[in-house]
Amino acid sequence: MQKSKGFGRFLAALLCAAVLAGGVSAGIEREIQVYAAKKDDLKRQNEEDEQNLDDIEDQVNELSDEQEGIDSEIEALGNEIAEIMASISLLEEEIEAKKAEIEQAKLDLEEAQRVERAQYEAMKVRIKEMYESGDSTYLDILFSSSSMQSLLNKADYVEKLHEYDRRMFTNYQTARQNVENLKEELEIEESELEATQEGLQEEMDSVEVARAELEEISADYAVQISKAKQQAEVYKTQIKQRNAQIKQIEEEERRAAEEAARKKAEEEARKNNKGNQNAASTNTAKPTGKATVNKDEIMAANGSAKGKEIAVYACGFVGNPYVAGGTSLTNGADCSGFTQSVYRQFGYSIPRSSTSQRTAGTQVSYAEAQPGDIICYPGHVALYIGNGKIVHASSAKTGIKISNALYREIICVRRIV
Repeated sequence: MQKSKGFGRFLAALLCAAVLAGGVSAGIEREIQVYAAKKDDLKRQNEEDEQNLDDIEDQVNELSDEQEGIDSEIEALGNEIAEIMASISLLEEEIEAKKAEIEQAKLDLEEAQRVERAQYEAMKVRIKEMYESGDSTYLDILFSSSSMQSLLNKADYVEKLHEYDRRMFTNYQTARQNVENLKEELEIEESELEATQEGLQEEMDSVEVARAELEEISADYAVQISKAKQQAEVYKTQIKQRNAQIKQIEEEERRAAEEAARKKAEEEARKNNKGNQNAASTNTAKPTGKATVNKDEIMAANGSAKGKEIAVYACGFVGNPYVAGGTSLTNGADCSGFTQSVYRQFGYSIPRSSTSQRTAGTQVSYAEAQPGDIICYPGHVALYIGNGKIVHASSAKTGIKISNALYREIICVRRIV
């Protein structure tokens, strides 16, 4: 009777310990679910910021292209201004040379006018001397001549002198007029050059205004690009910080999963304290027979025999629970734990996380997907079973189930076998 009471107390203690262990295990499971929810939220925020970052990078590229076009126009206007300035400089040189020619023409005109006046005065003196005395001059010539030939010679001399004066006076007048004409032509040319110079100056002023406006637009683009790049750095920093938080959460998830596994092992050890072996691990998991896909349908799809065998096997666990951080095909697994455990049954070792599984095996296109391939989504993985369908540990609400492969955007497809 005493033994019976002692055994009862032992059994009660054992039951209490089991209840407590179960409570601790449930608490850890809830903690893992909280970690998963927080991690999913951080990933969602990262996806939003990554999209914002892509949009900003597109905006920066677009603004940079537009600014580059504006800068090309500014450079072209700068070249145009340089050409106008060069033309103005040449015109200034021509104008200076023309002014020098005009000054020389003025000097030449003054000299021609002086010579003309001098010749005119000299001719007037000779005419006065020759004609003031009237006929007596000719009588002097007649009586002073020793012969008819001498008379004729003297009379001819007087006529020739008179003709010379007229011709020289006419020549000087012509020379003066030519100089005056040259001076007028030079002044007209100078005026035309100055008008051209003014036109070029106005054109240069107009081009400089256009260039200033483009420079202002370019500066505005530069400000927009700078602001966009600053915002991009903010997004990058936020993504980096969240990635660090996700890494920390994954580490906490791992520790919590290990603690849950340890608690579960202790609980199973207490239940089997009479020497029974531990419950079957994920490596000896058996299908539950809840598959909703016809095996013949899978086997009829294109692909390797081993891949089809893996797909059929994975479908056998449809209906089993989803457990964040879990790897048990019967008691619960998350998406990557499910794919890892299925492949482990066939002797294949693949990475634990969904992100790492994106690099496992060989990449193929979705059009080439075969039963047994891993379909990778943002933050999620699944096993392809053919005919556009997947089997996967979906969520805590739906557990392991079969879905349409295109229910989400596919990142890549990895072939393990």
